[in-house]
Amino acid sequence: MQRFALGIDIGGTFTDIVVYDTSTGRQSSHKELTTHDAPSRAVMSAIDRVMAQAEIPAAAIARVVHATTLFTNALIERKGAVTGLITTEGFRDTLEIGRERKFELYDITIRKPDPLVPRNRRLGVTERIRADGTVVTPLDEPALLAATERLVRDGVTSLALVFLHSYANPRHERQALDAIQKHFPKLALSTSIEGAPEIREYERTSTTVANAYIKPLAERYLSTLADEIARRGITAPLLMMLSNGGLASASEAKRSPVQLLESGPAAGALAAATLGAKDGGSHVLAFDMGGTTAKLSVVDDGKPKIAYAFEAARQKRFVEGSGLPIRISTIELIEIGAGGGSLAHLDAMGLLKVGPESAGSEPGPAGYGRGGTRPTVTDADLWLGYLNPDYFAGGTMDIDMAAVRHALEPLARDAGLSATEIAWGIHDIVNENMANAARVHIAEHGKDPRRYALLSTGGAGPVHACHVARKLGLRTLIVPRGAGVASALGLLVAPARVDRVATVAREVDQIDWHALEAMFSRLEADARSIVAETGLDPASAVIERIADFRYVGQASELVVSLPSGPYGAESRRRLEAAFEASYVEAFTRTPPNAPVEIINIRVTASVDPPGSARALGVPTATTTARAKTSRPVYFAEWREHRQTPVFDRDDLTAGIRIEGPAIVEERSSTLVIAPGCSAEVAASGNVIVTFGQDGNAS
Repeated sequence: MQRFALGIDIGGTFTDIVVYDTSTGRQSSHKELTTHDAPSRAVMSAIDRVMAQAEIPAAAIARVVHATTLFTNALIERKGAVTGLITTEGFRDTLEIGRERKFELYDITIRKPDPLVPRNRRLGVTERIRADGTVVTPLDEPALLAATERLVRDGVTSLALVFLHSYANPRHERQALDAIQKHFPKLALSTSIEGAPEIREYERTSTTVANAYIKPLAERYLSTLADEIARRGITAPLLMMLSNGGLASASEAKRSPVQLLESGPAAGALAAATLGAKDGGSHVLAFDMGGTTAKLSVVDDGKPKIAYAFEAARQKRFVEGSGLPIRISTIELIEIGAGGGSLAHLDAMGLLKVGPESAGSEPGPAGYGRGGTRPTVTDADLWLGYLNPDYFAGGTMDIDMAAVRHALEPLARDAGLSATEIAWGIHDIVNENMANAARVHIAEHGKDPRRYALLSTGGAGPVHACHVARKLGLRTLIVPRGAGVASALGLLVAPARVDRVATVAREVDQIDWHALEAMFSRLEADARSIVAETGLDPASAVIERIADFRYVGQASELVVSLPSGPYGAESRRRLEAAFEASYVEAFTRTPPNAPVEIINIRVTASVDPPGSARALGVPTATTTARAKTSRPVYFAEWREHRQTPVFDRDDLTAGIRIEGPAIVEERSSTLVIAPGCSAEVAASGNVIVTFGQDGNAS
């Protein structure tokens, strides 16, 4: 009987695999160092190991879901395909002109990100469609084919097609697609009407070009991985996690891989929302810290916030406007240059800095013994006693503590500190970096952090979460079982989601309500068809209608959830009321007598996969917890290493209470409970750490 689901999450440092029993909620997991030269090698090695450990036959796997940072890295490192762009004559420089804005106004040395397609591979052809969809000039098909021939001769293997106002009338892009496919069948093609069928030429062009840039890589990688999985006897189809937390078949992912750019972080946020809800955590800060980066997202009422645009490959990692705009739906989160592999150094003023440069998995932290010589956060955590060198990644990796010492001592000497003092400084600074980024992110959302619990995942997250929560003044920390592989688990237990969008660009007074309802119905049917491709029941999909509203004359829109349809002329007041309520919530008041317009409409279809509602759970306690061992651990309160009890997470049953300081180890992560903190194991299996009113331990 097929009852198991397999989750695969490739990160910058580790590849995580989880096998989940949908009938009991039990899981088995493994972490493997990511093999950047051939990512599928680490994936298959981890699958083989975890299935052998759990004694699960390949035929029992019913679902395989995958998330990866591979395509994001290809954009950042500029390792995609040789890409060309064909667009409306006179508009080939749209990609480079952009919005004509400087992301740092007074920086005279500012450098915008180089376009993915250089000017000599951007060509225009004769055609023109107005904003209302009227054809002014027919497409010159011979010129189109000549331009394509020229680009192919120049080595182009992937082509983006973006014509002016194709969101209003897709005729010319479809005509061009058919003609090029007929004459150049081996050329990978991406059209804006498939990837970003909405208003704004620069963002639409940037998104389509990004899709074309990574499309051949996606096709090769996904085909190779699917073949390797099938070779193991696993007959379940390969599904991909999208940036919005939805699922798509491998064929859909190959067609539009740009939707996968934030798939890994999305899985982590969904896991946090799902696991936090089991203990009343409807308002949580989902904090995921891995080997390369840390991510934070705000979860309200059990749902992560969805954004409909983000930036990839930023010139300056944390500066808005310095990257490539991508118009896809994605779970909104911030990325912090802090992970286990973040490198520590002294700046020109002799101040200790940590990150954003990372050692990654190659060579990795010094303690990995793979050639790394510079101290990282992981090295500091090992030296402080937070991590067990004999049980790192469940004992599957050998840690070289001599290499850790050799990495820390030169930095300590230059700073005039001991190795322990410099290690604590690294640990504390990276915690402050993460807490400060969280403060800004929460403030930008107009939220009060005291309403939230911190839910920590990732291999390094629980090591740092207690101190980060204190710095934020939070009262509760939630750490789920299997926190180190929570993103992979999130692939399997979180609801699937499909988003579709279309541009209306009409004042409410001018809307044809019958046509609007037909557009919504078409988007809903399209979303349900994608759900069906994943093997889930499209009839069980929960449909949500959304629209981008603004007052006439405004330059940006507000995304508003709408009342259910169908819509007619009598629906106008309900839709305007929904917009006005959202506008007041965001800006406190509405402008007087201003007409309203709808720019885009959106549809979301979501479905719970099998086993998603099953609690992971742990048995109820019959005895008090007993430490399996103890080891010297450093805390700032003591200013020295002291013997601290160490517990095995698998031995902790529901109801058990632990007073800090303590260490709780499991195969994929380690929870550090600071002095004065109290921790209790909930029936869900989550460990709940509590703090006092002021953020200090009670």
